[in-house]
Amino acid sequence: MSSALPKLDALDLETLRQRKSEKWGTYPRSILPAWVAEMDYPLAASIDRVLRDAVERGDVGYPIAPNDTGLREVFAARMEDRFGWAPDPRDVEILSDVVQGMTLAVERFSDPGDGVVVQTPIYPPFLGAVRETRRRLDENVLVDGPNGYEIDFDALAAGTDERTRILLFCNPHNPTGRVFTRAELERLAELALERDWVVVTDEIHGDLVYPGGEHIPFATLAPEVAKRTVTLTSATKAFNIPGLRCACAHFGSSELRRRFNAPPKHVRGGLGYLGLYATAAAWSEGQPWLDHVLAYLEGNRDFLAGFVAERFPGAVHTPPQSTYLAWVDFRPLALPESPFRFFYDRAQVAISDGRAFGASGEGYGRINFATSRPLLTRILEAMARALEER
Repeated sequence: MSSALPKLDALDLETLRQRKSEKWGTYPRSILPAWVAEMDYPLAASIDRVLRDAVERGDVGYPIAPNDTGLREVFAARMEDRFGWAPDPRDVEILSDVVQGMTLAVERFSDPGDGVVVQTPIYPPFLGAVRETRRRLDENVLVDGPNGYEIDFDALAAGTDERTRILLFCNPHNPTGRVFTRAELERLAELALERDWVVVTDEIHGDLVYPGGEHIPFATLAPEVAKRTVTLTSATKAFNIPGLRCACAHFGSSELRRRFNAPPKHVRGGLGYLGLYATAAAWSEGQPWLDHVLAYLEGNRDFLAGFVAERFPGAVHTPPQSTYLAWVDFRPLALPESPFRFFYDRAQVAISDGRAFGASGEGYGRINFATSRPLLTRILEAMARALEER
């Protein structure tokens, strides 16, 4: 692959169908996938080069110790360059993925039966992390506001108690695409300080914020906030390399890091050479590719918003401030079954089922628009025809 930026309109459907990834490998070939958060775009040149060089050398043996790869320093430089946050590389642990960090944090910073705040609708592994560790779900349902979904602070205060231990936070938010403002984050931090919560924040979509929005790392709000914050992130979402299994966790205090690292290292599993070095290449050299892709995604976002308004009459949709995921309320359409089942059966399109994101997602669907404009148009046209023909 050359260093030239890819032509994102020129994706070939038959080539995509040959992929073995979850997005393209889960459903039959006749189904157009617009569900799980994978992009269809070619790799950034810097990542492509690292992977090709490794394969050409047959360099797929055991990786050197993650702390000797320089990735912690690359992470710190990336955070400072993009978000004005200067974390100490010594406070970083390298993980296989963000969900691993989330689940382990819940297990290490609370006991069975303790409460964990989760703001729904939410990326399904948040709910799984609470359920599978036998913690109590302290659900805080987001509410509609003038800028999209907002935090209901009164309900949050009333719905937690002395056994609430953790705020499991997602910003930018999946599936709604909200980028929370500084005022919202500060109010949330005040409550965390007052209630003595550990804040575990998934910021994996921080690199996917559209113009007009600003991602503010939670740990930057104040030193006393940073001390109770675990920040989880990865290059896998923005640079589309989830199969390479690599993420970073930053700890605001040595005590948090000590508790997190208490289980034997091998409980977390190993890391792969390809993921470590692809992540470093993405963060240190991949920004031109990401700028190019983000501009294209913004066009897709706006195209989808206009299409939904015109061709899905009654559906409710607020364009996301971040992510490449559209959260659409199909409840006003009174579909005869869930949106997922309706569009799968009648349009041959797979979207994400809103019910997987919590009870408040009933009647919703999440549409992945990280594909070519022609293919996105084909997906949306098929969905529109299904609505017209019902």
